[in-house]
Amino acid sequence: MTTSETIRSLKLYLFDMDGTLYLGDRLFDFTTELLATIREQGARYLFMTNNSSKSVEAYIQKLARLGITATEEDFITSSQATIHYLRQHHPKATLYVCGTQSLVRELEQAGFAVTQDLDAVDCIVMGNDNELTFRKLEDVCKLLLLHEVEYIATNPDYVCPTEFGSVPDCGSVCDMIYNCTGRRPIFIGKPEPLMPLLGMEMVGAAPQETAVVGDRIYTDVKSGINAGTVSILVMSGETTQQILEESVDKPDMVLESGADILRALKGEVF
Repeated sequence: MTTSETIRSLKLYLFDMDGTLYLGDRLFDFTTELLATIREQGARYLFMTNNSSKSVEAYIQKLARLGITATEEDFITSSQATIHYLRQHHPKATLYVCGTQSLVRELEQAGFAVTQDLDAVDCIVMGNDNELTFRKLEDVCKLLLLHEVEYIATNPDYVCPTEFGSVPDCGSVCDMIYNCTGRRPIFIGKPEPLMPLLGMEMVGAAPQETAVVGDRIYTDVKSGINAGTVSILVMSGETTQQILEESVDKPDMVLESGADILRALKGEVF
């Protein structure tokens, strides 16, 4: 099949958000029409983000400000995937959270106890923390060196894209902790397959009917590869041509942006 035919055969699109559908607070010109066209043609999309600093409600509000209507059922986030993992592997764990208050609330609402009493901690949850303090870093080091607790992280992203460039993300902080403790976390979000698998389960779509669409090879594309879906790299965010050429992992498709998906859905052949 041609690229266009493959795109038109899809039933589920798992969209990364920042760098794929918008950049910072700027919605890409094609996004509104793309999402509407997918639904008009009987397919589904979910927003699939590694960013654990915001709750689903915060994302709904952000998309509303950008002109996109969304509900809770339209999302699969690394926070949700982390909760799923904890329920399976550490259902009664007391958590130390190196993350935003939004992440803390999500974990507490899911039934987990969160504490700053280091002697009571069973598991560290590391997230994308734009409220990071040195005290949190010191606490995590103490827990890993003195208490040997379980250690998981919502996502391995090194940077978070902004309109002016990039800022450190969860993976960068985890590397800093590794340099101090020699400990690496279990990463939950992309590139692990859990988030795409949860998305497909939510919608009832098969891997060959599903595409992971994103701007990063080492998270978005790799998660699609690991979950057996179609992987689509868009060059509208972090990935450069040099990064693409040097990467061992190759996407099924490389598109300039999501605008090319819209072109295919509207009947163009390429």
